[in-house]
Amino acid sequence: MILHIDMDAFYASVEERDDPSLKGNPVVVGGRPEDRGVVAAANYTAREFGIHSAMPMARAVRLCRHLVIVPPRGQVYREVSGQIQDIFRQFTPLIEPLSLDEAFLDISASLRLFGDAEEIGRRIKQDIRNDLGLVASVGGAPNKFLAKLASDQGKPDGFLFIHAGQVQEFLDPLPVESIWGVGKSARRRLHAAGVRTIGDLRRTSGDWLETVFGKSGTRLWQLCHGIDERAVVTDSEAKSISHETTFSRDITDLDALEPIILSLTEGVCYRLRRAGLGARTVNLKVRFHDFSTVTRAHSLPGRTDHTLVIWRELRRLLRALLADRRFAVRLVGVGVSNFTDSDSPSEGSQADLFEAAEAADGIRQPEDRQERLDRLTDEARRRFGRNILRRGRGL
Repeated sequence: MILHIDMDAFYASVEERDDPSLKGNPVVVGGRPEDRGVVAAANYTAREFGIHSAMPMARAVRLCRHLVIVPPRGQVYREVSGQIQDIFRQFTPLIEPLSLDEAFLDISASLRLFGDAEEIGRRIKQDIRNDLGLVASVGGAPNKFLAKLASDQGKPDGFLFIHAGQVQEFLDPLPVESIWGVGKSARRRLHAAGVRTIGDLRRTSGDWLETVFGKSGTRLWQLCHGIDERAVVTDSEAKSISHETTFSRDITDLDALEPIILSLTEGVCYRLRRAGLGARTVNLKVRFHDFSTVTRAHSLPGRTDHTLVIWRELRRLLRALLADRRFAVRLVGVGVSNFTDSDSPSEGSQADLFEAAEAADGIRQPEDRQERLDRLTDEARRRFGRNILRRGRGL
C-alpha cells in the first residue's frame, strides 16, 4: 500500500501557524507586486478569489484588494519539511520526497507493526496536526498514481483511500486531464474524439491511443486502468538529489547568489549523507529573467559527500556560466548524481579531492576536519532542526 501525503497550502499554513493574526484573511506567500513578484503559495481563502501559485502578484492584488502578502521564509519551510519527514520515518523508511510539502510512503512492510493502512494514515495525519500545528491531506492506494489522485480529490484536509476493488469506480468519473501527462494539447485531442472522462478513455483501444499519442498512448492506457508499477524511490535509491529555489526578485549580484548556492548545497549533502551515498557528478541549474534555463554538470575525480567540496565545484560552474555577461537570475538549483555507496571503493577518494581543493581564502581544509564538521552539523540538524546550524557564508 502506498500513501501520498500532501500538506495543505504549506507555505501559507506555516505563516498562519506562526502568526495567528493572519487566520481568516486571504494570505499569499511571495514577492511584492512592484518587484514583479509571483505567488509562491496561497491559502484557501485567497484561492476563493481565483488566486493560485505562479500567478503574478500584481494580478493577485487586482483580484483581491485586501490580500495579505507575506515574504517567503525558505529556511523555515525546509526546517518544517524535515520535521514532517521525521514523522514519516516513525512509520516507514521507504519515503520518496517530491518537494518540501509532499511525499510518497510505501507502508506495505509496516502493516504488521502499526495496523492497517488507514490506521497508519490517520496516525500520520494526527501527528502532523498535534506536533506541528499543520494540516495534511492523505491519500492511500495500491500504487503511486492512485494514491496521488486520492490525496488530490480529498483536499483540503483530505483523507481518502482506494482499495483494489474500488479502482475503476473511483477513476471512471474523473476528467481525463486528471491523468499525469494529459495537458492542454492532449486534452483537446481527446475531447475532439469524444473522450472526456477516464472511463471514456478506458473504453478506447490501446492501439488507437498508441496511434494518436505514440509511446505515451501505452502509458495512458495503463493509467486509465489503474496500472502503475513504479516503486517508491528513496534518496538511497534515487538517481539524483537536488534542491532549487525561485526568487521573488531577480538577482543580479554574483556575491548574493553564492551564499544561496551554499545553503542549497547544505540541504543536498545532508540528504546525501543520510542516505549513505557519495556522488561523483554535481549539477547546476540557472533560470534567467526571460525564463531561459541553462544547466551545467561536472564529474569529480572521486565520490564525495562533503559539503564544501561540492559547493566549490558548483561555485566554479556558476562563475564560469555568469562570467563576462549581464544577468538577472530568477531561479537556481543544485544537485548531485552518479552515486556510489559511501563505503564502496571508487577510482578517487574524498582525501584526493581535498588535497586538490583550495578554499577561497587559500587555506586548505583537511579532510578529517571537514568530516567532523559535516557530522556535527548533521547531528545538530537531526536534534534541533535543519536551520539550527549553518555555515557563515550561507547566511
